[in-house]
Amino acid sequence: MYRLYSYFRSSAAYRVRIALELKGIPYEIVPVNLLQGEQKRETHKARHPAGLVPVLEVTTADGHTQRLTQSLAIIEYLDEIHPTPPLLPADPFARAQVRALAQLVACEIHPVNNLRVLNYLTGTLGVDEANKLAWYRHWIAEGLAALEAMVTAAENPGGPFAWGDSPTLADCCIVPQLFNARRFECDLTPYPRLTAIEAACQKLPAFQKAAPATQPDAR
Repeated sequence: MYRLYSYFRSSAAYRVRIALELKGIPYEIVPVNLLQGEQKRETHKARHPAGLVPVLEVTTADGHTQRLTQSLAIIEYLDEIHPTPPLLPADPFARAQVRALAQLVACEIHPVNNLRVLNYLTGTLGVDEANKLAWYRHWIAEGLAALEAMVTAAENPGGPFAWGDSPTLADCCIVPQLFNARRFECDLTPYPRLTAIEAACQKLPAFQKAAPATQPDAR
C-alpha cells in the first residue's frame, strides 16, 4: 500500500504523482497544505525532518511501514520495485542523460524558486512582489534555457518526449516545472522543444490524472 503526502501545486509531489500514474500504481493522497504551514507541524516533521513534501509511505504486506522522501529518490525506488513501464533507459549513457535532465530541474531550477525561498524573500528580507517575480523569472529563464539546449543537443535521440518515444524521469520533472513557470507568467516562447514535450505528455491519461487541478486538495 502506498500513501503519498502531497500538496497539489508542489512540483516535487507532482513529479511523484506522474510516476505513480504512469506505472498504474494504486495510492492514497494525504494532502499537506503548504500555505497553512501544515508541513511545519511536528506530526509532519516526524515523516520528513525537513518539513517538505512529498513523503511516500510504504506499508508492506506484514503491516510494516517505511517512509521515503525526495522526489527523485522516490521515483527511482518505484522504478526498481515496479519496473514496467521503465522511467530510465537500459543503456547506461542514456540513463545518465535522463538523470541529468531531471536533476537540472530538481537540483538547479526548482530549489531557488520553491515556496519557502519565495516566502523568505518577501517575509524576512522584505523584497516586494515585483522584485520577487523578477527573481523567479530570472532563475526560470536561466534554467529553462539550459534545459532547452539539453533536449535539443545532438546526443538526444529526439522523439515526442524528453528522451525518445516514451516518458522518462525527465518528463516527470519537466511538466511540473513548466506548470509553475506558467503560474508566474513566465515567457515560454524561447523553449519550443520543452513546450512540445509538455504537449506530448499532456495527451497521456497519467499526466492528466496527476495534474494539480485534479487533486483532492486543489483550491
